[in-house]
Amino acid sequence: MINRFVTAAAKIAGVLLCSSMLFAWGAAPAVQAATSQAPAYHLMKMVPLGPGERWDFVDFDPAHDRIYVAHGDHVTVVDEKKAKVIGQIGPIPGGTHGIAIPAEGTRGYTDDGKRGLAIAFDQYSLKTVKDIPAAADADAIIYEPVTRHVYVINGDSGSITVIDPKSNAAITTIKVGAGLEPGVADGKGTLFVNGVEKHEIVKIDARTNKVVAHWPMPACRKPHGIAIDRATRRLFATCANKVMVVINADTGANLATLPIGGFSDGAAFDPLRRLVFSSNGDGTLSVIREKDADHFVSVETIKTALGARTMAIDAKTGRLFTVTGTVAKESPPAKPGARPRLRYVPNSVSLLYYDPVR
Repeated sequence: MINRFVTAAAKIAGVLLCSSMLFAWGAAPAVQAATSQAPAYHLMKMVPLGPGERWDFVDFDPAHDRIYVAHGDHVTVVDEKKAKVIGQIGPIPGGTHGIAIPAEGTRGYTDDGKRGLAIAFDQYSLKTVKDIPAAADADAIIYEPVTRHVYVINGDSGSITVIDPKSNAAITTIKVGAGLEPGVADGKGTLFVNGVEKHEIVKIDARTNKVVAHWPMPACRKPHGIAIDRATRRLFATCANKVMVVINADTGANLATLPIGGFSDGAAFDPLRRLVFSSNGDGTLSVIREKDADHFVSVETIKTALGARTMAIDAKTGRLFTVTGTVAKESPPAKPGARPRLRYVPNSVSLLYYDPVR
């Protein structure tokens, strides 16, 4: 059964990679690794996700070995070990974007972006249990382990809705005042959120729910993906102008700028291999090595598939997850600098597993 699955996955991968070459958005950035070496990651599995040609964030729950994919008007839930869809959360009319799975309790959270709602669901039955008012463009969601609160980032609204899972209700709103993208928690009571409109990192004290700093990133235009190395206290922001900026999480100092692929919408950090990743919608995965807390080097560009712009990681194994579909048609972007508009083959959207080979 496994061999048949891998063979089928390889065939689908060939279709996706051919689509990537036919509809390429531009050359991959220069890297300092030797291109003659075999890729450090290979496509291991592909899990068809069913209907819905739109997707957003991917979230991995290590406690239950589940992968959650915001997928059209629902969230698709995949058993990571079995590589099998085990259920759907929804339908959610306004479309889902972020997902957060608190370490305590049985609830999880997603959103209805158009209606400006956070949606609480039961992790076991996968049934929605409550709509919680947030704000327009409810998008990324963070679980913060010190306060045990859930933070819904309302992108276009420039605000963050704070939810207490114990009461399953919003307890306050943090007003930032400018457009936002995803954020990360440092595990010590601080959040760092991408300020996409002002090209900055917004630092938030989760204990007081107050903005305590705005850290500019002069080399970055429109940060989207973000990851953190909690040991070295380094933040990694991926930007629309094809760079990753490394920031000191204590001082806000910009430490390094490295090339990445185009249309990044996700980032991840592997604490075992000390690698940073940017998942790029142009069909590449940029790999950067953290040599030490102050030195970083671009080591590889892995070919993935067009549209694979968001990602998650299993930090224990180094396995990477991303999502895309088979491209049927590419149209020019709606405005200069925006992503080309892609139409996907119906029912071709799949979850891709990339495993390290060394």
